[in-house]
Amino acid sequence: MSSQESGSGPTVAIVGATGAVGSVMIEIMNARESVPWGEIRLIASPRSAGSTITVRGVEHTVVALSPEAFDGVDIAMFDVPDELSAEWAPVAVERGAIAVDNSGAFRMDPEVPLVVPEVNGSAATRRPKGIVANPNCTTLSMMAALGRLHEQFGLRELVVSSYQAASGSGQEGVDRLRAELDAVAGKQVGERAGDVSEAITAAGLSEDSPFKAPLALNVVPWCGSRKEDGWTSEELKVRNESRKILGLPDLRVSATCVRVPVLTTHSLAVHAKFEREVTVEQARRSFEQAPSIVLQDDPDGPDFPTPAGVVGAEPTYVGRIRQALDFPETLDFFVCGDNLRKGAALNTYEIAETLVEAS
Repeated sequence: MSSQESGSGPTVAIVGATGAVGSVMIEIMNARESVPWGEIRLIASPRSAGSTITVRGVEHTVVALSPEAFDGVDIAMFDVPDELSAEWAPVAVERGAIAVDNSGAFRMDPEVPLVVPEVNGSAATRRPKGIVANPNCTTLSMMAALGRLHEQFGLRELVVSSYQAASGSGQEGVDRLRAELDAVAGKQVGERAGDVSEAITAAGLSEDSPFKAPLALNVVPWCGSRKEDGWTSEELKVRNESRKILGLPDLRVSATCVRVPVLTTHSLAVHAKFEREVTVEQARRSFEQAPSIVLQDDPDGPDFPTPAGVVGAEPTYVGRIRQALDFPETLDFFVCGDNLRKGAALNTYEIAETLVEAS
């Protein structure tokens, strides 16, 4: 990287610095000082340009997204919608930066590595387009645990049910869930069909919702957009991204993605079959030795992961580890991960750290 070669730290840019994930990225940069960044450049839409944000004790002025904003940048971390990443990540590369993209624009591009540093970090060095992609937050919530077990026992089949937080639909999802909870609070609803919807309508909430059905006091078995044969985009992401990250193009995967009335932190029930016999104790030892995993597996305690107990934390939390009773070489376990931290901002930042370490 040019700035490192000149003796200073690398220049990093955060594109979408004023957004929800960008704000978490800045929190992470303030807390982790393993990389001595040189210049830190904050980039956002023209309406946010001119505002100031303090990063690592220094006040920075946000600049508008433009080709010139990437001049001299070594690593540009993108936390913007797909269409903006698709347009601007190549621009950043043309200006000399490595683009680390948190959107879905490049994830399945065969020339763009899809990286979880503790699982396939070396893939970040093979980037013919100059772009490294960050996986979907649902896939990321389980990947540290699955990658660990696959390395030791060889993953063969994967069946997953996800329980996804409202923030997976962005700030709009968070606002809608809060409004629905206010609408049903203190009311005798949830005891007959339709009364939750009636309470939400009576409160004057718009029918235009990010969810397919009321989420308050409910779960909605639909996340993402409709795809062929009844699958959703989120379910196909779990399948396709797991295959790419683990280097298993023929991995058998089936996923059901469910939206639940939780603000932040995705949870997944994982049913994983391996090539070699694996015991619960072996899995526990493997998880205990992984720096990015917290083992929380004492149901008698009770001690197991829940979204309310994990939100705001960086590691992946794993518990409820069981040997499947009727399926050999198979484990069942429960995983929780903050979808705005490890599921988005943290993994993107860790990719950037990996790139600096490899340079």
